[in-house]
Amino acid sequence: MADNLPQRIALLDFDAIQLSLDEHGFARLPALLNQTECQEIIEAYGNEELYRTTINMARYRFGVGEYKYYQAPLPACVQQLREGLYPGLAEVANRWLGLLGQSAVYPPSLSEFLARCHAAGQERPTPLLLKYEEGGYNCLHQDLYGDVYFPFQAVFALNEKERDFTGGEFLLIEQRPRAQSRGHVITLRQGEGLLFPTQHRPVPGTRGYYRTTLRHGVSTVTAGTRYSLGIIFHDAT
Repeated sequence: MADNLPQRIALLDFDAIQLSLDEHGFARLPALLNQTECQEIIEAYGNEELYRTTINMARYRFGVGEYKYYQAPLPACVQQLREGLYPGLAEVANRWLGLLGQSAVYPPSLSEFLARCHAAGQERPTPLLLKYEEGGYNCLHQDLYGDVYFPFQAVFALNEKERDFTGGEFLLIEQRPRAQSRGHVITLRQGEGLLFPTQHRPVPGTRGYYRTTLRHGVSTVTAGTRYSLGIIFHDAT
């Protein structure tokens, strides 16, 4: 394994990632964050200076749990994940647009894309740290914070299922036109990540490609405390 996070990201097999996104609608990532990095992120949960907003999910009927949006400047590892994963995903995003008969719109660098967000009045950073205790869960949803959004996002497991918590599986539901929905239940080890669509993905049909809508959530945590890191690439209004 590489000595630092940008090198670990650079070593990812993006050909395999693209293939998985095309075939399954999501792609698993190896443990980009080591145990020490995961623990440092968790331990910083109580440092309110790092966050711009804390959301009590039950208050808004989003589920049961809590999450905190980081404020700028982002912690180094969060910024590195955001910057490092974006270029490869932008290539997939533009190719998917082509399959749907649309022109490429996503620039090659995160900074260029965020400039578009800011020009549209979306200036608040969106990476977030999520915490679920026993009984916690997250309803199915999409993370869209304005007219400008990036079609992929990532989540990283910060602690270990069956050691630190039970339950709390990641849920990804695909709503297919004129067909029943398809569901995925995905378990991540500590430090591992998952890439998945923010809103929809192209699926081949008899008359070309069509869009299917996706929503994601978290099943009920039955014991312990579950922490995860969410990487969203567009900024919010």
